Amino acid sequence: MLEKPVTDYAHHGALTDPGPHGALFDDLPTDVAELSQIVQGLLIHDAFGRDLYGAVPAGFQAASRETLPIPSRIGAILAARDAPLSVARPPEQRSIGTCRDFALLLCAMLRQQGTPARVRCGFAKYFHPPSYEDHWVCEYWRRDRQAWTKVDPQLDAEHRAHLEIGFDTTDLPADQFLFAWQVWRMVQNEGADPALFGHGETTGAWFIQVNLARDLLSLHKREVSPWDRWREAPAAQRELNCEATLLCDRMAALAKSAQGLAPPGQGDVRLTAFLSLPPWQR
Repeated sequence: MLEKPVTDYAHHGALTDPGPHGALFDDLPTDVAELSQIVQGLLIHDAFGRDLYGAVPAGFQAASRETLPIPSRIGAILAARDAPLSVARPPEQRSIGTCRDFALLLCAMLRQQGTPARVRCGFAKYFHPPSYEDHWVCEYWRRDRQAWTKVDPQLDAEHRAHLEIGFDTTDLPADQFLFAWQVWRMVQNEGADPALFGHGETTGAWFIQVNLARDLLSLHKREVSPWDRWREAPAAQRELNCEATLLCDRMAALAKSAQGLAPPGQGDVRLTAFLSLPPWQR
């Protein structure tokens, strides 16, 4: 096991702590590419899965998109097949999840080994170019570089072939996945079209705001938050006023500052209140 750095990101948060299943992580490899393959052998994506594999789990179409805490996720994996986590399951025996579940499981494995890791929210270029799709990845601290490295553990061989991906998905190129703060700066300062960024048909500055909030919360190990209920926002409230724009600037600045091993400070009371509950639920 790697020597444990003095950093908050090397320790579990509420969602990544495996709890009673911790011993199942002990014999896993420390290589990130190998860990990513293990994650891919345990989970099946809730959308791409039906297109990529010959079989899917029972109830696939009606499966919940709720992000599960790691103890619940491991319980579901073992319920489908009681075997070591290093044993790849066939697609029909995998647990159904979203991109965030893939990132969260890899993050949990890395933290269990003492490697600083965190889940990040932003936009990926490789799903529907030239658009950038709402997406979650995992970041881990590479000690040889003394820097963070982005990993997309969702992208197994089938995904890569389907999307015609030729780059290393365990070391994502800088332009292939953009953090929400980078997108906000591109739109505000460089004239990028906000309609290129979003989730399906929901795009624009308002959705960039959603991902700014979710990414900043995730940097504080709150990988699930009330901002995940963005689908409930009425159409009339999907516009940014002056105050919201200023708070987005503040969120972007804080997320940009998160280059070290400690979470960025939230800074002010207004922003803390803003993040605690989305505006449409107040």
